[in-house]
Amino acid sequence: MRLKLVPENTSINFLKFYRLAFILSSLLVAGSIGLFAIIGLNLGIDFRGGILIEARHNSGPANISGLRGDLESLGLGDISLQGFGTETDILIRIQRQDGDEKAQIAAIQLVGNTLGSDYDIRRTEFVGPTVGAELAEKGILAVVCALLAIMVYIWFRFEWQFSIAAILALTHDVLSTIGLFALTNFEFNLATVAAILTIAGYSINDTVVVFDRVRENLRRYKSYSLGDILNKSLNETLSRTVMTSVTTLLALMAIVIFGGAVLRDFAIAMIWGVLIGTYSSVFVAVGLLSRFDIKRGDDDDDNGVEKPEYERT
Repeated sequence: MRLKLVPENTSINFLKFYRLAFILSSLLVAGSIGLFAIIGLNLGIDFRGGILIEARHNSGPANISGLRGDLESLGLGDISLQGFGTETDILIRIQRQDGDEKAQIAAIQLVGNTLGSDYDIRRTEFVGPTVGAELAEKGILAVVCALLAIMVYIWFRFEWQFSIAAILALTHDVLSTIGLFALTNFEFNLATVAAILTIAGYSINDTVVVFDRVRENLRRYKSYSLGDILNKSLNETLSRTVMTSVTTLLALMAIVIFGGAVLRDFAIAMIWGVLIGTYSSVFVAVGLLSRFDIKRGDDDDDNGVEKPEYERT
């Protein structure tokens, strides 16, 4: 017995919701840009510079709450502690100290003295402001290059109309993810950039599957209107879209539950990306495609197929 999350032969008029989806997406994008401009992102030390210390308790679980109070009393500025991996491991992030490299080393020594002999310092890492700015620049460049490469690929594989619809849908996904991080104040680091690139790849994969079916149906059903073909294509790929999203979400939920704090922000970004990517593939990309005049193929074969149920009135 096969598990079916979506009934066979669905006949949903997706384009009926295009205007509502357009309003919702416009508000989402505008809100995300506003949150980014007003609140900004909680940049990790990857981008703003700082000190990272990884330590492990020798004999039992780490007392994070007790350590937080001890470290905050040192006067080193912004300090964050979180557990990761096993219950004995902690990750300490400290803002960059004023001064040169000696000031950073002094801060690391001060933290080490506070941890005492109960903890082993397993790793220390310092990211300077110049390196942080360079990483931020490269992160932005990576996202932009990925979007441009995707646009060129879709343009060559399909038509320019498909490329414009796909890149606008991807931009919608990326901006809404940035807005989520601005709203929740989750740390934005290199792992988050990796999540955004993964979201772009996941979203375009869903979109290409739908676009492939649209192109095929454009050639087969030339007597259908463009709206009928888009709805038919979405219904034919709906089961695959839902099953892919559900199985991906199950894997990501496992990361959120068992992956610890280090992977939490990445997994949350990916969960949001899967949800918003699925939504944009169905409503944004295809909705935008319905606004264009798309060329049909040369074949003229309707195969005697009846029009969808919502069209037969």
